[in-house]
Amino acid sequence: MSRARLFLTGIRASGFHGARPGEKAEPQEFVVDLDLEVEVASDQIVATADYREISDVVRAVIVDGSFDLIESMAEAIAKEVLGLLHVMRVTAVVHKPAAAGRLQIEGVAAAVTAGEA
Repeated sequence: MSRARLFLTGIRASGFHGARPGEKAEPQEFVVDLDLEVEVASDQIVATADYREISDVVRAVIVDGSFDLIESMAEAIAKEVLGLLHVMRVTAVVHKPAAAGRLQIEGVAAAVTAGEA
């Protein structure tokens, strides 16, 4: 069995999150990038992490959850993804594109790592 780094980028979903008044009234888009360390048992798709399942879990956290902070969302995503088969470590980076425009900066993001060091 070996380990590999897997990168899933640009996972998009909308949800009702934010700490400022009115932010939870309308859905906002969030974009998630993942850096994962996964176990790979063989050259078979079932022998490693399932990209579709990982993406579905990320979207479910965004759609079904309610967070004031993107830091909290990143932590919830990291913990959920870490619970999936073959995932040993995950760093979840949550981008909030709408916040960047309001602040007149290029981007707002938070990253959380869960799992083995």
